[in-house]
Amino acid sequence: MPYGGDIHGQYSDLLRLFEYGGFPPEANYLFLGDYVDRGKQSIETICLLLAYKIKYPENFFLLRGNHECASINRIYGFYDECKRRFNVRLWKVFTDCFNCLPVAALIDEKILCMHGGLSPDLKNLDQIRNIARPVDVPDQGLLCDLLWSDPDKDIEGWGENDRGVSYTFGPDKVAEFLQKHDLDLICRAHQVVEDGYEFFAKRQLVTIFSAPNYCGEFDNAGAMMSVDDTLTCSFQILKPSDKKGKIGFGNNLMKPGTPPRKVINYMSHEKDIYCKIAYFGWKRLADDTRSGCYILVLWMVAGMSDTASPSLPAIPGIRIQEQTL
Repeated sequence: MPYGGDIHGQYSDLLRLFEYGGFPPEANYLFLGDYVDRGKQSIETICLLLAYKIKYPENFFLLRGNHECASINRIYGFYDECKRRFNVRLWKVFTDCFNCLPVAALIDEKILCMHGGLSPDLKNLDQIRNIARPVDVPDQGLLCDLLWSDPDKDIEGWGENDRGVSYTFGPDKVAEFLQKHDLDLICRAHQVVEDGYEFFAKRQLVTIFSAPNYCGEFDNAGAMMSVDDTLTCSFQILKPSDKKGKIGFGNNLMKPGTPPRKVINYMSHEKDIYCKIAYFGWKRLADDTRSGCYILVLWMVAGMSDTASPSLPAIPGIRIQEQTL
């Protein structure tokens, strides 16, 4: 099963991921959130993902990221894209959909997946199962931390987060959590990493980021992770384009800067939405893009699975394979 990280409206790169990993249902997928904002084609991106979820609910899983939240995507591009290309009503329908997304997935009782990271309020996994949906993301607490927190190799315990939201956590907290809950790996997204993936805490946590050349500013690769029944982690790497980004990398994880109260506008052209799905083929979903979006989102709200529970056998011990695409 391939695991995908942040997409952020980079629709053409999402299609590349499917070309390399196989279009559903040829392969099962789990995406870790942040589908919208910043990129030029957030609407196409989220509609394709929702369409796959509707068509293959047992093969395709979508978790919620911190940008699947009205207070965030109202500022960082998605609201503006919906308003410019269609209307505010469409954005509100997407907001209702995002409030229903699950926030974590447990793979065969061994791999815990979420968008952000751990929380000081997280004592047992039933707390996650008991989060009622639909729900908006609060400014603090368990749900906020699952979508916003970050690992930090330079601290022990819990620390302040430079984002101004949630916490950072050290390698000791990762090891403590895995041991307590008999887990092998934490899989998360939420931060730009140079090679598309990066391990933390002696390979007990991995960050996956699937948007190469993020925002046209970073010279990063994108990646997908696959895990087989021996817990071998394989990474498919999407190389950045030859045109170098403006921002390089040091030794630390780079945060996909979410500066407060800065409005980002993007230009794109209205077009019909097409989805490459076995049932539809390459077929226009409606006479105009606006109707197609409404249909997809309403289907999603009506038919979305309540839980993200793909099955994957896991054996302790992690091995790494890398393939550059």
